[in-house]
Amino acid sequence: MNINGKKVNYEQYGQGNIDVVLLHGWGQNIEMMSFISQNLHNARVTLLDFPGFGKSEEPDEPMNVGEYADWLKKLLDLLSVENPVLVGHSFGGRVAIKYAVKYPTRKVVLLASPIIRAKHNKPKEKIYKIVKKTPFGEYFRKKWGSADYNNASPVMRQTMVKVVNEDLLEDAKKIEVPTIFLSGKLDEAVDPKLTAKAIDDMQKAGVDVALIEQNGNHFAYCQNPVQTCSTIDAFINYPNDPRLTKKM
Repeated sequence: MNINGKKVNYEQYGQGNIDVVLLHGWGQNIEMMSFISQNLHNARVTLLDFPGFGKSEEPDEPMNVGEYADWLKKLLDLLSVENPVLVGHSFGGRVAIKYAVKYPTRKVVLLASPIIRAKHNKPKEKIYKIVKKTPFGEYFRKKWGSADYNNASPVMRQTMVKVVNEDLLEDAKKIEVPTIFLSGKLDEAVDPKLTAKAIDDMQKAGVDVALIEQNGNHFAYCQNPVQTCSTIDAFINYPNDPRLTKKM
């Protein structure tokens, strides 16, 4: 399929009354979410590669989280997917939040998704802003940049900067559909304290949101596949399951 003149890779599985859309994290692709698609009942499942990942082509210009959400809406409209359950890991969860605030959504599942922008190393940021256009810029980019940043193309590096610098708390507080977090106790990429604060603020804003803790790190959803799939399946088909009411 083509969107905005760019090739898009997607897959669909199953049949059912509920549409589930699986959104991978930064630097990942369809394969990271495929095990979920095979373990849901009463659902048609759509998987995709975001622009710049997997087999989908890169955008011509850097994109922010909201633009990825708008792109997702175009894809789902072409696939006749309406009012989906969105399941997003990390970056995919960011897109799910923006989408759920702007477009009709049935439910949201956030897997290790950052909501509140973490504080960065200010001295390093200031130094890099000064030297990035000098002969020393490449040295400091490789020394201080994350692996995801260093391995990305120029347009995707700019995209990553837009994505990670956006705080989504105010958007998350506007979600009007049931939402659950699956969060690893040892997540090194998303501070559990920031996750706890985001959930608390969302609950105070009236969002029906709960936390499901998992053993593991930022990829706890993969490290606990049975728990992940059974929880999502229960959330979709059995909303009164006691596992889904666990609060902070």
